[in-house]
Amino acid sequence: MWEALVLSTVVIFVAELGDKSQLMAMTFASRYRARDVLIGITAATAIVHLASVAIGYWVGEAFSDYQGWISIAAGIAFIGFALWTLRGDELTEDEADKARTSTGKALVAVGIAFFLAELGDKTMLATITLAVREDWFGVWIGSTVGMVAADALAIVVGFLLGKRLPEKFIKYGAAAAFAIFAVILIIEGVQAV
Repeated sequence: MWEALVLSTVVIFVAELGDKSQLMAMTFASRYRARDVLIGITAATAIVHLASVAIGYWVGEAFSDYQGWISIAAGIAFIGFALWTLRGDELTEDEADKARTSTGKALVAVGIAFFLAELGDKTMLATITLAVREDWFGVWIGSTVGMVAADALAIVVGFLLGKRLPEKFIKYGAAAAFAIFAVILIIEGVQAV
């Protein structure tokens, strides 16, 4: 479990770097208290990643005799995540306006916005991919911690640096980390096949 927790924390933290969720977190933090934003992010992330882990666990159990091939497929998926990261993920003006002008309680507004934004996002897909091979509980806790930590970092860095974020450095660093994880997974898969 601990290995899955650490691995998923690192992978999801990296996946979240430069993601539109970080931009949403900064936008919400400019309107609401950072604590309320983080609680909303945590609740939404825990729910989405629990569903992701359930899907990944089911796939892992259903295809347990093919773990080598699953590892290779996961490596290929991580190459896709690296390319997705290089492509970039931007908060549209409409999404930014909704975050700035949302009404109601902060926890509900942030929670719903993050829940909807994470459905089908690369962090959800990465969580599913990890849960296929790793301990489901460790992946769930780790992926939630990784995402909340990355979004908390975005809030702090956004507050301290404003618009001077090194976007290219973050994008290339995150893509490189995904590529490294991809190579490791593919090598493990080839050795198991």
